[in-house]
Parts: sequence; structure tokens; C-alpha cells
Amino acid sequence: MSSRPSSHPPITPDLTSYDLLAPQLSGGKDSAVMMAVFMEAARTAGVADRVISYHSSLGVLEWPSVVFDGTRYPGVSELAALQSAAFGVPADRHLEVTRTMPGPDGIRMPHSLLTEIALYGRFPRKGSPYCRKSAKESVVSSAWTPIVRQLGRELGRPVRILKVMGLRSDEGPDRKKRAAFRTVQVNGARIVDEWLPVKDWSTAAVKEWHTDAPVPYSWTYDSVPGAGDWAGTSRCSCSLCVFASRHDVLLSIGRRPRLADLYAEVEQVRGDSFRADWHITDLIRTPSSAARPTRASSARTTARSSPPSQSRYGRR
Repeated sequence: MSSRPSSHPPITPDLTSYDLLAPQLSGGKDSAVMMAVFMEAARTAGVADRVISYHSSLGVLEWPSVVFDGTRYPGVSELAALQSAAFGVPADRHLEVTRTMPGPDGIRMPHSLLTEIALYGRFPRKGSPYCRKSAKESVVSSAWTPIVRQLGRELGRPVRILKVMGLRSDEGPDRKKRAAFRTVQVNGARIVDEWLPVKDWSTAAVKEWHTDAPVPYSWTYDSVPGAGDWAGTSRCSCSLCVFASRHDVLLSIGRRPRLADLYAEVEQVRGDSFRADWHITDLIRTPSSAARPTRASSARTTARSSPPSQSRYGRR
């Protein structure tokens, strides 16, 4: 499928120079567009067989699947796998990874971002967004290690990796300043470059692309699942993201009240506020009409969460 915008990415690295092409899929609207643009470039360069896609799962903090009016809408982990498959990546080359820690019996168990916040004692802040590295970037980087070891022995040189992400300038000033192409790691084992092929896409262009996309977008972007109005949350990252707008946080509290209560418990026990200017305990008390999305034409209730499906891919 060709990309929707008017031109190819202004910066397209030589994809043939990389041993591993590693798109990172969040399951959000931008990941799908990125995957379309990137895989078109990979096929044109004849290196689609070097692609392994990754989804760094946030576990319970991710938007789950829901059933609404008898229709099931997938959660973001499932959407990431669908995005990968839709653009030609075989199922066994899409890996879902998550951070783990040793349990009491020595068996490794998931280590969620909320657990990390509770242990650290502070929520992420602008200027200290440790969540992005600990819960996402470092998890995927660790998943590359077995490939790096194997290819390194075969090649006798550092393995060249291209990390591909769907970050866009419209998302905020930090991402606007971020280079569309840069080298992010160099050592004796690996050389990692980062490419943002849809950095200059506008939000309007992304939404327009989704009108006839081969994969659905997350239900949380709509006022209610299936509405198609883009009147829900503006982002699809953590269900309760400290960097989200007040509008998004209120919607998320209404949609995931039990998760909000967990955040409030961590906030109270650790003595640190959800944001420097907001306490989630105060936001929870906001009238439900402001927090819970409803369909204007009916009195239908907010979607019920169904248990998230277990991925067949990658390691836990």
C-alpha cells in the first residue's frame, strides 16, 4: 500500500547497509502509518527479509481490548501485531517483549511501569521521562542482544541496526526538535541508528490515511468504540500517561477507573503527585459527566474491558 502523503520521507537511509531493520510498534495510529511508509521503502530496497518488528508491552497499563454493542475491538498489543502483519512481516518476525524481574521463586515475572514508579517513589516528569527508556527503549534493546551475538560472530564486526519509530513533530516540542535520522548507539557489538520516517506528517494527514487503512485504529481514539469521530483520547500510549492532556487523563479515568485507583494508591503511599500540577486523587473526584465519554444520540454506557489476549510472540 502506498503512503498517503504528498512525498516520500525527506531522509531515507540506505536500508541495504543494515543487518537488522527493527520497527517499533506501539499499536497507535502513528505506528500503522510508519509501518506502511517503512515497509514500502524496505521492499523497494529489497531488504524486507531483514525486518523484525517489536512491540514493547506495558502490560496492564496498555489499552485493552473491549466489547461494545456486541463488537470486539482489539487492544494495542494485538493492534501492533496486526500492523506488522498487514504490511508483510511474517508472524514469527513480530516480537512482543516486556520488562521482567525475578519473582520470589526465581521465575521472572512482568515488571510494569506502575511497579517501577512505586519502587522509585516518583512519577516521570518532563526533563526526566525515565518511563520511555525503562519500559520501552531498553526492553527492545535487550531483545536485540541474542541477534547481535549471533550475527556478530557470523559477520566478525559490529551489527548494524536501524531502529524505526513513528514519532512525529506534531506530538510536541521535544519530538519536533528530534532529528529524523541520527546515530543513537555505537560500541564494539552494535551500531544503532534511529529513523523517523513519518516525522513531518501532520495529525490530520495521519487521520485521513486511516480512512481506508488495512488495519483498524485503537478504539480509545473515538468518543465510544466504533464511532469513527476521533473524539476520544488524542494519544494511545499508557492508559494513564503523565504527559497526556487533562482531557485525555479525564477520559482515561472514566474508562479505566480501577487502574486510576491503583495510581491514586501509589500517589498517596509514595507522597508524589501524578503530575507536578495535578493529583490523580483530585481528578478522580471530577464529575463523571466530564470523565466518561458517552454517545450523544443514546444512553449507552462506556465500553467494558475484556481480558487482553496473550501474545504468541516473543518473551515474557
